[in-house]
Amino acid sequence: MNHTTPGAHMHVRGIHKRFGAFTALNDVSLDIAAGELVCLLGPSGCGKTTLLRCIAGLERQDRGSLYIGERDISDLPPQARDYGILFQSYALFPNLTVEANIAYGLTGGSRDQSRQRVAEMLELVGLAGSEKKYPSQLSGGQQQRVALARALAPAPSVLLLDEPMSALDARVREHLCTELRQLQRKLGITTLMVTHNQDEAMLMADRIAVMNNGQVEQYASPQDIYDRPATPFVAEFVGQGNWLPFQRHDDSHAQVGSMSMRLAPGAASARSGRLFCRPEAIMVNPVVHEENLFPAKVRELTFLGNRCRMSFELKALPGHALLAELAPEAMPRLGSQDIWVGLPPQSLQVFA
Repeated sequence: MNHTTPGAHMHVRGIHKRFGAFTALNDVSLDIAAGELVCLLGPSGCGKTTLLRCIAGLERQDRGSLYIGERDISDLPPQARDYGILFQSYALFPNLTVEANIAYGLTGGSRDQSRQRVAEMLELVGLAGSEKKYPSQLSGGQQQRVALARALAPAPSVLLLDEPMSALDARVREHLCTELRQLQRKLGITTLMVTHNQDEAMLMADRIAVMNNGQVEQYASPQDIYDRPATPFVAEFVGQGNWLPFQRHDDSHAQVGSMSMRLAPGAASARSGRLFCRPEAIMVNPVVHEENLFPAKVRELTFLGNRCRMSFELKALPGHALLAELAPEAMPRLGSQDIWVGLPPQSLQVFA
């Protein structure tokens, strides 16, 4: 039998789902390329798990269609949809051996073929020789690998992952994320993963669909979502950020309190709203004269190992706390509470 599982493209078209008066999904559409890993990212209750369950056939959408490859699976029962699924809880059978757990979904072959496939899967997930163990004899990370081997054993076209790392501690989780990503690339299997952990999504995904209130707010690469958030929700949900209220001065300048800030060419044309800026884009006591250079006062410095977080306020905007992230070696240079900060025009994003 072959390790590899060719991925199929997947189409989600106009999915609606209501529970009584609550709209869980509101016209959700996604295209997922063959072999791509897509993360559904968002807070609890945003609809991401409901969407995964609709794709799996565990919930019935009220309207909309679902395709895996060219097959319309919208009305098919779960067992006819050709996917493997990995749950947060692993869902292993405690009374069955590892071998019997993995072989559970294999049908149609001989006992020898089944045994060979189980051995292949265990080798694939780095647990060769564990066939006769029971789940209780394995660590959480090992149980998760067995659950993954079981999901992959029937060679499905699509892999669905529902918060697969959330029960693991941080160190095991990061290690398993990296392993799972390498394995997914090696197999080329189309994968949809639900998570509320943005670090997990950033580490693993080719593209991220950020969901809020049953809708997709932005669907893009991790870098685009971080560097160019499409909505205020995405900007606030992914990473840290600073917000400054503004009135538009002219096409190239915004008025923030008594300060005039230059904007990047092509910035959104809103007349008023908020400017958004990532903490690491802020320059502190720059050695060359920068545009948008303003006096500020340090409120607090926090050492975070590989970086330092500085809370400060602009002197022209007292009481409005902002954050900057700096290299640790920049801390001694700060010296006093009075500093200059630069907000480069290209780092300021305009939201109406």
